Amino acid sequence: MSSLSTPTLASTPVIGRKKRDVAYLVSLGFLLLVVAAALLAPWVAPYAANAVDFTAIWQAPGAGHLLGTDQVGQDLFSRLIHGARESLLGPLALLALATVFGVTIGTVAAWNGGWIDVVLARITDVMFAFPGLLFVVLVIAVFGKGPATAIVALALAYAPVIAKFTRSLALAEMTRPYVDAYRVQGVGGAFLCVRYIIPNLTPPLLGYLVVLFGEGLMSLATLSFLGFGAQPPSSEWGLMVQEGQSGIIQGHIWPTLVPGAAIAAVVVAVNVVGVRLSDRLNSRFER
Repeated sequence: MSSLSTPTLASTPVIGRKKRDVAYLVSLGFLLLVVAAALLAPWVAPYAANAVDFTAIWQAPGAGHLLGTDQVGQDLFSRLIHGARESLLGPLALLALATVFGVTIGTVAAWNGGWIDVVLARITDVMFAFPGLLFVVLVIAVFGKGPATAIVALALAYAPVIAKFTRSLALAEMTRPYVDAYRVQGVGGAFLCVRYIIPNLTPPLLGYLVVLFGEGLMSLATLSFLGFGAQPPSSEWGLMVQEGQSGIIQGHIWPTLVPGAAIAAVVVAVNVVGVRLSDRLNSRFER
């Protein structure tokens, strides 16, 4: 008989936990690398973002161009690094704006209850029933295309999601004894919400927002791909995918594959880190 032992049922959770830890650490390290590249883009990128070289059109990855070049000879690696800043700041901006709207609506609804809660709930239900992308396109049609309009429109679309999540957290938080104690002391509702309740909601809310970051990045990239978000000569990743489409027919897949893979990798990494962070923060919140 072989002397090798097989994993027991007791060891299976341990193995699974180790795999999750490895995935978490790899994803976190990758995200830190992307953020560092975005911050240091002017110094680490080998070429300027919009440096054109008509003698190097459609080049495959090589020593001179690590990830190849696009239809006008622009270095894809340099554009990817320069575009990381805009591609990452956009989701942060839209989530920050959506959080202000959503947390305000959710907290007001939970604190007041009654007809105010009903009205705000119906408003968020209507926005949920309305297709998010169609709502964003309508906003852009009225106010014009561009990254700022896309961010504001997406923030309005994300606000109801955050509002419902905040409301559920706030309702649970308001059942804690300290809320009644402060009410008895005559502390006003607005001060109590801003000073105590909302800060106590931060841990689970932060974990939820990290998970939403990947979705926000995908949404902004989609709008840029459709021509509603970032505009040339931007190096935003969604726009890079759209600009590289013409090369696919001619057999040049790198201008589309490189930014598309970057979007997918960042979204997956953010989701892995976000789920782990959300679990840890929720466990602390429940205590």
